[in-house]
Amino acid sequence: MNGTNPLVRVKDIIPSVHVELIYATPNNFMGQCIYTFKEAYLRLNTVKKLEIAQNHLLEKGYSIKILDAFRPVEAQFKLWEIMPNDDFVADPNKGFSKHSRGCSVDVTLVTKDGEELEMPSPFDDFTGKGKREYSHASHEARKHILLLEEAMKLAGFNAYINEWWHFNDSVLDEIVTNSADLV
Repeated sequence: MNGTNPLVRVKDIIPSVHVELIYATPNNFMGQCIYTFKEAYLRLNTVKKLEIAQNHLLEKGYSIKILDAFRPVEAQFKLWEIMPNDDFVADPNKGFSKHSRGCSVDVTLVTKDGEELEMPSPFDDFTGKGKREYSHASHEARKHILLLEEAMKLAGFNAYINEWWHFNDSVLDEIVTNSADLV
């Protein structure tokens, strides 16, 4: 792992962020726990960007809730086994996913107190409602997704077209795409 950009516990840098790692519970599309930890970890530089997004949203009365962050490679294989569709899950046979490298994060928008807000679909919706271009979302859901996307892009993240909740660190996105030895 790159020593100048290590994995860190997100709450150590951003105490106000909410964390509920969906894959640490059975309440996910797989119906089983695939993580043995409940804390979100990301690369330090990615967390610093997430902090910018969080501060932007706090000023508007909202907060980020992390649903998935660093993902062990073994978990990536489990996800692929159940959902072998690279529109939604990176094929671990082709190399580490950006989640497994600690530079992707799945988030939703909540109130400062962590109350869920209406979004276009539930997390990990594979019906098409989770796509950024989904046009039948309610006005409130659309407003929330655009606010979240604005904050994340302002902070230096790229949005993934097939999942409104998924964001890649734009700088690490380039590094991961061009380097096989980040982790």
